[in-house]
Amino acid sequence: MKRKTLTKRDYLELLKEIPSDICGAVLFNIGIYCFAVEADFATGGVSGIALILLHLFGIPMGQVTILLNIPMILVSMRVLGKFFLFSSIKSMLIFSVVLDYVAPLFPVYTGNPILASICAGVFCGLGLIPVYYRGGSTGGMDFLVMTFKHFHPHLSIGQVTMAVDVIVILCGGAVFRNADAVILGILNAYVLSVIVDRVLYGLGEGKVVLAITARKEEAAALIDQEIQRGCTYLHAQGSYRNEERDVLMCACGSRQVVKVKRIIQELDPEAFLIILNSNEVLGEGFKRLDG
Repeated sequence: MKRKTLTKRDYLELLKEIPSDICGAVLFNIGIYCFAVEADFATGGVSGIALILLHLFGIPMGQVTILLNIPMILVSMRVLGKFFLFSSIKSMLIFSVVLDYVAPLFPVYTGNPILASICAGVFCGLGLIPVYYRGGSTGGMDFLVMTFKHFHPHLSIGQVTMAVDVIVILCGGAVFRNADAVILGILNAYVLSVIVDRVLYGLGEGKVVLAITARKEEAAALIDQEIQRGCTYLHAQGSYRNEERDVLMCACGSRQVVKVKRIIQELDPEAFLIILNSNEVLGEGFKRLDG
Protein backbone atom coordinates (compact mmCIF):
# COMPACT_ATOMS: atom_id res chain seq x y z
CA MET A 1 0.00 0.00 0.00
CA LYS A 2 1.35 3.44 -0.92
CA ARG A 3 1.98 5.71 2.09
CA LYS A 4 2.43 9.44 1.48
CA THR A 5 3.60 10.33 4.99
CA LEU A 6 5.36 8.30 7.66
CA THR A 7 3.86 7.91 11.12
CA LYS A 8 5.41 6.75 14.41
CA ARG A 9 3.98 3.32 13.69
CA ASP A 10 5.81 3.27 10.35
CA TYR A 11 9.11 4.05 12.03
CA LEU A 12 8.51 1.24 14.53
CA GLU A 13 7.82 -1.13 11.64
CA LEU A 14 11.11 -0.09 10.04
CA LEU A 15 12.94 -0.93 13.27
CA LYS A 16 11.18 -4.31 13.51
CA GLU A 17 12.39 -5.14 10.00
CA ILE A 18 16.08 -4.83 10.93
CA PRO A 19 16.57 -8.39 12.35
CA SER A 20 15.05 -9.99 9.25
CA ASP A 21 17.13 -7.66 7.05
CA ILE A 22 20.31 -8.79 8.80
CA CYS A 23 19.43 -12.49 8.39
CA GLY A 24 18.53 -11.95 4.74
CA ALA A 25 21.70 -9.93 4.13
CA VAL A 26 23.91 -12.66 5.59
CA LEU A 27 22.34 -15.35 3.38
CA PHE A 28 22.33 -13.17 0.26
CA ASN A 29 25.93 -12.05 0.62
CA ILE A 30 27.15 -15.58 1.33
CA GLY A 31 25.76 -16.36 -2.11
CA ILE A 32 27.53 -13.36 -3.66
CA TYR A 33 30.87 -13.41 -1.85
CA CYS A 34 31.38 -17.12 -1.20
CA PHE A 35 30.04 -18.53 -4.48
CA ALA A 36 29.43 -15.94 -7.24
CA VAL A 37 32.68 -13.95 -7.11
CA GLU A 38 35.10 -16.85 -7.56
CA ALA A 39 32.91 -18.59 -10.15
CA ASP A 40 33.26 -15.47 -12.36
CA PHE A 41 29.91 -15.72 -14.16
CA ALA A 42 27.83 -12.91 -15.65
CA THR A 43 25.48 -11.37 -13.11
CA GLY A 44 22.16 -9.63 -13.48
CA GLY A 45 20.79 -6.49 -11.91
CA VAL A 46 22.59 -3.20 -11.39
CA SER A 47 25.86 -4.98 -10.58
CA GLY A 48 25.78 -6.63 -13.99
CA ILE A 49 25.22 -3.28 -15.73
CA ALA A 50 28.02 -1.74 -13.66
CA LEU A 51 30.41 -4.51 -14.74
CA ILE A 52 29.51 -3.93 -18.40
CA LEU A 53 30.12 -0.15 -18.18
CA LEU A 54 33.37 -0.74 -16.28
CA HIS A 55 34.55 -3.03 -19.06
CA LEU A 56 33.50 -0.68 -21.87
CA PHE A 57 34.32 2.76 -20.47
CA GLY A 58 36.27 2.20 -17.25
CA ILE A 59 33.61 3.92 -15.12
CA PRO A 60 33.92 2.87 -11.43
CA MET A 61 31.19 0.45 -10.37
CA GLY A 62 30.28 2.46 -7.27
CA GLN A 63 29.52 5.58 -9.30
CA VAL A 64 27.46 3.63 -11.82
CA THR A 65 25.46 1.95 -9.06
CA ILE A 66 24.61 5.29 -7.46
CA LEU A 67 23.69 6.92 -10.79
CA LEU A 68 21.45 4.00 -11.79
CA ASN A 69 19.73 3.94 -8.42
CA ILE A 70 18.69 7.61 -8.52
CA PRO A 71 16.03 7.37 -11.30
CA MET A 72 14.82 4.02 -9.94
CA ILE A 73 14.39 5.52 -6.46
CA LEU A 74 12.44 8.49 -7.83
CA VAL A 75 10.12 6.28 -9.89
CA SER A 76 9.50 3.75 -7.13
CA MET A 77 8.83 6.50 -4.58
CA ARG A 78 6.12 8.02 -6.78
CA VAL A 79 4.52 4.64 -7.43
CA LEU A 80 5.01 2.78 -4.14
CA GLY A 81 5.30 5.60 -1.60
CA LYS A 82 7.77 6.93 0.95
CA PHE A 83 7.52 3.97 3.30
CA PHE A 84 8.73 1.65 0.55
CA LEU A 85 11.58 4.05 -0.21
CA PHE A 86 12.80 4.33 3.39
CA SER A 87 12.41 0.59 3.97
CA SER A 88 14.40 -0.14 0.81
CA ILE A 89 17.19 2.31 1.66
CA LYS A 90 17.48 0.74 5.11
CA SER A 91 17.70 -2.74 3.61
CA MET A 92 20.19 -1.55 0.98
CA LEU A 93 22.51 -0.11 3.64
CA ILE A 94 22.32 -3.26 5.78
CA PHE A 95 23.04 -5.50 2.78
CA SER A 96 26.04 -3.32 1.81
CA VAL A 97 27.53 -3.33 5.32
CA VAL A 98 27.13 -7.11 5.63
CA LEU A 99 28.79 -7.62 2.23
CA ASP A 100 31.84 -5.55 3.22
CA TYR A 101 32.31 -6.65 6.83
CA VAL A 102 30.48 -9.95 7.49
CA ALA A 103 30.61 -11.97 4.25
CA PRO A 104 34.46 -11.98 4.16
CA LEU A 105 34.42 -13.92 7.43
CA PHE A 106 33.04 -16.98 5.60
CA PRO A 107 35.19 -19.35 3.49
CA VAL A 108 35.09 -18.95 -0.29
CA TYR A 109 34.03 -21.89 -2.47
CA THR A 110 36.50 -22.55 -5.31
CA GLY A 111 35.09 -25.77 -6.71
CA ASN A 112 32.82 -26.59 -9.65
CA PRO A 113 31.43 -23.36 -11.27
CA ILE A 114 28.05 -25.03 -11.93
CA LEU A 115 27.65 -25.93 -8.26
CA ALA A 116 28.79 -22.41 -7.34
CA SER A 117 26.13 -20.91 -9.62
CA ILE A 118 23.39 -23.09 -8.11
CA CYS A 119 24.47 -22.41 -4.52
CA ALA A 120 24.69 -18.68 -5.21
CA GLY A 121 21.12 -18.75 -6.55
CA VAL A 122 19.86 -20.67 -3.51
CA PHE A 123 21.53 -18.43 -0.91
CA CYS A 124 20.67 -15.19 -2.74
CA GLY A 125 17.05 -16.30 -3.18
CA LEU A 126 16.68 -17.21 0.50
CA GLY A 127 18.26 -13.89 1.46
CA LEU A 128 15.81 -11.87 -0.62
CA ILE A 129 12.69 -13.62 0.71
CA PRO A 130 12.46 -11.73 4.06
CA VAL A 131 12.67 -8.45 2.14
CA TYR A 132 10.26 -9.37 -0.66
CA TYR A 133 7.78 -10.93 1.79
CA ARG A 134 7.04 -7.56 3.36
CA GLY A 135 6.99 -5.81 -0.03
CA GLY A 136 10.39 -4.12 0.27
CA SER A 137 13.54 -4.18 -1.84
CA THR A 138 17.32 -4.11 -1.52
CA GLY A 139 17.84 -1.31 -4.02
CA GLY A 140 19.15 -1.53 -7.56
CA MET A 141 16.97 -3.52 -9.93
CA ASP A 142 14.69 -4.46 -7.02
CA PHE A 143 13.19 -0.97 -7.33
CA LEU A 144 12.35 -1.72 -10.95
CA VAL A 145 11.08 -5.23 -10.14
CA MET A 146 8.72 -4.09 -7.38
CA THR A 147 7.46 -1.15 -9.47
CA PHE A 148 6.77 -3.44 -12.44
CA LYS A 149 5.06 -5.92 -10.10
CA HIS A 150 2.83 -3.10 -8.85
CA PHE A 151 1.42 -2.57 -12.35
CA HIS A 152 1.36 -6.28 -13.24
CA PRO A 153 0.35 -8.10 -10.02
CA HIS A 154 -0.45 -11.33 -11.91
CA LEU A 155 3.28 -11.89 -12.46
CA SER A 156 5.34 -13.41 -9.66
CA ILE A 157 8.39 -11.62 -8.25
CA GLY A 158 10.58 -14.50 -9.39
CA GLN A 159 9.33 -14.21 -12.98
CA VAL A 160 9.99 -10.46 -13.14
CA THR A 161 13.43 -10.82 -11.54
CA MET A 162 14.35 -13.63 -13.93
CA ALA A 163 13.33 -11.59 -16.99
CA VAL A 164 15.30 -8.52 -15.90
CA ASP A 165 18.40 -10.52 -14.96
CA VAL A 166 18.44 -12.51 -18.21
CA ILE A 167 18.39 -9.31 -20.29
CA VAL A 168 21.36 -7.91 -18.36
CA ILE A 169 23.23 -11.24 -18.46
CA LEU A 170 22.81 -11.55 -22.23
CA CYS A 171 24.12 -8.00 -22.70
CA GLY A 172 27.07 -8.88 -20.47
CA GLY A 173 27.73 -12.00 -22.51
CA ALA A 174 27.83 -9.95 -25.71
CA VAL A 175 30.32 -7.54 -24.15
CA PHE A 176 32.59 -10.09 -22.45
CA ARG A 177 32.21 -12.70 -25.25
CA ASN A 178 32.10 -15.55 -22.74
CA ALA A 179 29.38 -18.14 -23.39
CA ASP A 180 30.15 -20.09 -20.20
CA ALA A 181 29.64 -16.99 -18.06
CA VAL A 182 26.25 -16.39 -19.71
CA ILE A 183 25.11 -19.99 -19.16
CA LEU A 184 26.17 -19.93 -15.50
CA GLY A 185 24.56 -16.53 -15.02
CA ILE A 186 21.23 -17.68 -16.47
CA LEU A 187 21.37 -20.83 -14.32
CA ASN A 188 21.97 -18.66 -11.26
CA ALA A 189 19.08 -16.33 -12.15
CA TYR A 190 16.75 -19.30 -12.73
CA VAL A 191 17.59 -20.96 -9.41
CA LEU A 192 17.14 -17.65 -7.58
CA SER A 193 13.73 -17.03 -9.18
CA VAL A 194 12.53 -20.57 -8.40
CA ILE A 195 13.64 -20.31 -4.75
CA VAL A 196 11.94 -16.94 -4.33
CA ASP A 197 8.66 -18.08 -5.90
CA ARG A 198 8.52 -21.50 -4.22
CA VAL A 199 9.23 -20.18 -0.73
CA LEU A 200 7.55 -16.77 -0.99
CA TYR A 201 4.31 -17.98 -2.57
CA GLY A 202 4.54 -21.41 -0.96
CA LEU A 203 4.05 -19.70 2.42
CA GLY A 204 0.45 -19.04 1.40
CA GLU A 205 -0.26 -22.45 -0.11
CA GLY A 206 -3.21 -24.42 1.18
CA LYS A 207 -5.96 -26.85 0.33
CA VAL A 208 -9.59 -26.42 -0.61
CA VAL A 209 -11.98 -29.21 0.38
CA LEU A 210 -15.29 -29.58 -1.45
CA ALA A 211 -17.70 -32.09 0.07
CA ILE A 212 -21.24 -33.18 -0.75
CA THR A 213 -22.64 -34.80 2.37
CA ALA A 214 -26.01 -35.28 4.04
CA ARG A 215 -24.47 -34.22 7.35
CA LYS A 216 -22.97 -30.91 6.28
CA GLU A 217 -24.05 -28.95 9.39
CA GLU A 218 -22.41 -31.44 11.75
CA ALA A 219 -19.28 -31.56 9.61
CA ALA A 220 -19.02 -27.77 9.52
CA ALA A 221 -19.41 -27.55 13.31
CA LEU A 222 -16.72 -30.18 13.97
CA ILE A 223 -14.30 -28.61 11.47
CA ASP A 224 -14.76 -25.23 13.13
CA GLN A 225 -14.23 -26.81 16.56
CA GLU A 226 -11.13 -28.88 15.73
CA ILE A 227 -9.13 -26.65 13.37
CA GLN A 228 -10.82 -23.24 13.83
CA ARG A 229 -11.75 -22.98 10.18
CA GLY A 230 -15.18 -21.80 9.13
CA CYS A 231 -16.90 -23.50 6.21
CA THR A 232 -19.03 -22.12 3.40
CA TYR A 233 -22.09 -23.62 1.72
CA LEU A 234 -22.19 -23.44 -2.07
CA HIS A 235 -25.52 -24.08 -3.73
CA ALA A 236 -25.21 -26.54 -6.62
CA GLN A 237 -27.37 -28.65 -8.89
CA GLY A 238 -26.30 -32.06 -10.17
CA SER A 239 -26.75 -32.83 -13.87
CA TYR A 240 -27.12 -36.59 -13.45
CA ARG A 241 -30.13 -36.68 -11.09
CA ASN A 242 -31.02 -33.01 -11.45
CA GLU A 243 -31.01 -32.65 -7.66
CA GLU A 244 -30.19 -29.46 -5.79
CA ARG A 245 -27.53 -29.93 -3.08
CA ASP A 246 -25.32 -27.80 -0.87
CA VAL A 247 -21.57 -28.21 -1.30
CA LEU A 248 -19.50 -27.77 1.84
CA MET A 249 -16.33 -25.78 1.09
CA CYS A 250 -13.44 -25.43 3.52
CA ALA A 251 -10.12 -23.66 2.90
CA CYS A 252 -7.40 -24.97 5.19
CA GLY A 253 -3.68 -25.57 5.54
CA SER A 254 -1.91 -28.57 4.03
CA ARG A 255 -1.55 -30.21 7.45
CA GLN A 256 -5.17 -29.56 8.43
CA VAL A 257 -6.68 -31.23 5.39
CA VAL A 258 -6.16 -34.67 6.94
CA LYS A 259 -8.38 -33.74 9.89
CA VAL A 260 -11.05 -32.28 7.62
CA LYS A 261 -11.06 -35.43 5.49
CA ARG A 262 -11.31 -37.66 8.59
CA ILE A 263 -14.19 -35.64 10.08
CA ILE A 264 -16.28 -35.84 6.90
CA GLN A 265 -15.56 -39.52 6.26
CA GLU A 266 -16.40 -40.54 9.85
CA LEU A 267 -19.69 -38.61 9.78
CA ASP A 268 -20.72 -39.74 6.31
CA PRO A 269 -18.82 -42.63 4.64
CA GLU A 270 -20.94 -42.02 1.51
CA ALA A 271 -19.83 -38.39 1.18
CA PHE A 272 -18.44 -37.17 -2.14
CA LEU A 273 -15.13 -35.44 -1.46
CA ILE A 274 -12.81 -33.36 -3.66
CA ILE A 275 -9.50 -31.97 -2.34
CA LEU A 276 -7.81 -29.26 -4.42
CA ASN A 277 -4.44 -27.56 -4.18
CA SER A 278 -4.48 -23.79 -3.71
CA ASN A 279 -1.46 -21.68 -4.64
CA GLU A 280 -2.37 -19.03 -2.10
CA VAL A 281 -5.10 -18.54 0.50
CA LEU A 282 -5.71 -14.96 1.66
CA GLY A 283 -8.06 -13.49 4.23
CA GLU A 284 -9.13 -14.08 7.82
CA GLY A 285 -7.22 -16.93 9.45
CA PHE A 286 -4.64 -17.01 6.66
CA LYS A 287 -2.22 -14.54 5.11
CA ARG A 288 -3.47 -10.94 5.20
CA LEU A 289 -4.82 -9.50 1.96
CA ASP A 290 -2.36 -6.60 2.17
CA GLY A 291 0.55 -8.83 3.24
